[in-house]
Amino acid sequence: IQSMTTTETLDVEATARQTIELAEAGCEIVRITAPNVRAAEALGPIARQVRATGIEVPLVADIHFLPQAAMEAAKHVEKVRVNPGNYADQKKFAVREYSDEEYDAELERLHDSFSPLVLRCKELGRSMRIGTNHGSLSDRILNRYGDTPRGMAESALEFVRIAESQGFRDLILSMKASNPKVMVEAYRLVVALINDEGMDYPLHLGVTEAGEGEDARIKSAVGIGSLLLDGLGDTIRVSLTEDPVHEIPVARDLAARTEQLWNG
Repeated sequence: IQSMTTTETLDVEATARQTIELAEAGCEIVRITAPNVRAAEALGPIARQVRATGIEVPLVADIHFLPQAAMEAAKHVEKVRVNPGNYADQKKFAVREYSDEEYDAELERLHDSFSPLVLRCKELGRSMRIGTNHGSLSDRILNRYGDTPRGMAESALEFVRIAESQGFRDLILSMKASNPKVMVEAYRLVVALINDEGMDYPLHLGVTEAGEGEDARIKSAVGIGSLLLDGLGDTIRVSLTEDPVHEIPVARDLAARTEQLWNG
């Protein structure tokens, strides 16, 4: 069961306090945003403050756009989450077809940009989440696959193949969307594709930007619950625009119901 802090990461005291509150509420993994290098550096003192209280909940750095922030964050936390749609890719919304040669050149550039983080995580014993988001697919993916669940799955697999080429397999995948139907289809598709390639990776489930109140809880139950009933999913996050502590009982209820059904 996972959640995410909503404090300003540079406010070390507030972020550490909220991390502790989440852990005490039953959260088992806490994600903290690190949008720039300064925020990534702040993860060090945040982690030390949390550990000083005896709480050992794993911390995840949430990275957007900046490989430099990811490289710094890997020094301080147990997991780094990267979004394949915007890690080392800037959206230009260029409308053109990629030839096979151009596409391969883009993948080579991606390999060069992503490999340093893979090697650092491998060296430091960190794990990594390849977290595709439906709302931020790269131009390369959009031009070849469109704004589709297949595009979401292929976006993640590009990064997985790079990691595997470096001998790194401490990965978890996610296919988040605000539309539960799109999210469910994307997860089912990526599982089929990794099975076809002989891969076996855990999944983090979530409906992104679900909102608040009853509607958000229903959207999360539909999306996460459908996949859990498929037997898919290893970590879950119910994403609410409320105090993140409110996410935990909803996620725990989903997990408990699922485990009862799985055991049955």
